[in-house]
Amino acid sequence: MHLLVDAGARALAEDAGPSELALRVTGHLACELTAIVPVSERFSSWEHVNIQRGVDAYLAARQEDAQWFGPSGAGHHPHEDLLSMIGTPSHFGPGRIISRFPIRFGPGGNNQGGTASYGTAAIGPDQNTEVVTLGLVATTAPDGDPVVIGIRDESRFGPPAVSLEILAAGREAATATRDEIDRLMRVHDVFRGQVLSFTASEHHGNELVTFLPRPQIAARDVVLPDGLLETIERHIIAIAEWSRELLSAGQHLKRGLLLHGPPGTGKTHTVRYLTGRLAGTTIILLTGGSIRFIDQAAALARRLQPSMVVLEDVDLVAVDRDFTPDGNPLLFSLLEAMDGIGADADVTFVLTTNRADILETALADRPGRVDLAVEIPRPDLHCRERLLQVYARDLSVDADFARVAGDTDGITASFIKEMIRRTVLVSLRSGESPPVLRDPYFAEVLAEMNSERHALTRSLLGVGTDRQEEAGSGPAQHPRPRPIRRLAPG
Repeated sequence: MHLLVDAGARALAEDAGPSELALRVTGHLACELTAIVPVSERFSSWEHVNIQRGVDAYLAARQEDAQWFGPSGAGHHPHEDLLSMIGTPSHFGPGRIISRFPIRFGPGGNNQGGTASYGTAAIGPDQNTEVVTLGLVATTAPDGDPVVIGIRDESRFGPPAVSLEILAAGREAATATRDEIDRLMRVHDVFRGQVLSFTASEHHGNELVTFLPRPQIAARDVVLPDGLLETIERHIIAIAEWSRELLSAGQHLKRGLLLHGPPGTGKTHTVRYLTGRLAGTTIILLTGGSIRFIDQAAALARRLQPSMVVLEDVDLVAVDRDFTPDGNPLLFSLLEAMDGIGADADVTFVLTTNRADILETALADRPGRVDLAVEIPRPDLHCRERLLQVYARDLSVDADFARVAGDTDGITASFIKEMIRRTVLVSLRSGESPPVLRDPYFAEVLAEMNSERHALTRSLLGVGTDRQEEAGSGPAQHPRPRPIRRLAPG
């Protein structure tokens, strides 16, 4: 039976002859289908937009009226490349060409047929562009020989990946075309200068890289002990500003910053400030489970330098190996990624942690991994008053902030922010609109937040969770959150 089916298929193929798609490709390349040489390159799906930009730039440089075309709407097999699709006889479906609007590059244009499948891809936090998901375009190689460029999105049928495929009568022309598109992809890289985040998706084929808006935070809104922010800026920003001179003096550019301290003290806020200050620098944010993409993030950072890789809550990964029986694979990946960046690369690693006491010592043992460790402590009296002023800037105030600050020892910036919010709610419930921050309202809120039933809330806001101070080094302890002082009604 199988022999009969195979014989029938061969007979149909012989009778069908080449498809319209095959005739169009071979006609442009001026060679038989069997003589076509394919050169392909496979990329992660999040590079799809850069492939499109590279191909667009390649076509535009030739001032051609490029028109995309491709097979009819029938699907293709997961591992079927463009050359295999082109070679499918017309009786089997994919070779038929159906007209669709063309995409033109350069002046002028014509409407001589053409079809391709299209989709969209992000080019910014709130911007998208059209990309070819399955299609071909006829053009020439850098030396003038005819070539056909193809883009094929494999995500629909397999792992999230996109292929760039070049068809030519000779390998040299195909390879030269591929290399030039690769170069143009880097020149027109959509990720350069953006704020990016690597995230995993449960949906098959979804992209891993997302764009984030660049925060704009004024220095006056970063409330740290005197001189601390300036120290951080000198290590991160000043090196970037003097990178050329430092290299000329034989100094390395790669640097590492560790921000450590109790939860809620402003580590993430400080990172957001740096992100806004480093306009034009590519920022790659990894947090939680996304730290497993450190290899991809490091490669992207090296490619898009100047860049900064932020690893938040790195203690979740970089726990000292003494506490894990079989070592920590993610830790090894992190260390290798940090070591793999060349010393002359303008790449910054910023790590944040609540548990510096159990952090892997290897992170600090070698310069270039971590060159500066800065503790972000709980705010002192002066900082607490400044924080109250920052978070209440746009609100009406009828309270003595100096007194409130003096009676809230041991709290964090996160605690103050939440305290302000709850005080606003008390004012609104009292019938005041717009709300007014008053001393009695602060007293009511603090009494509630200081109660026993809110012990866990205080802990989550960073109050009484300095484990290194209370429990010493070693495995995590769970101390009882210490209460804050009550504020007497004024």
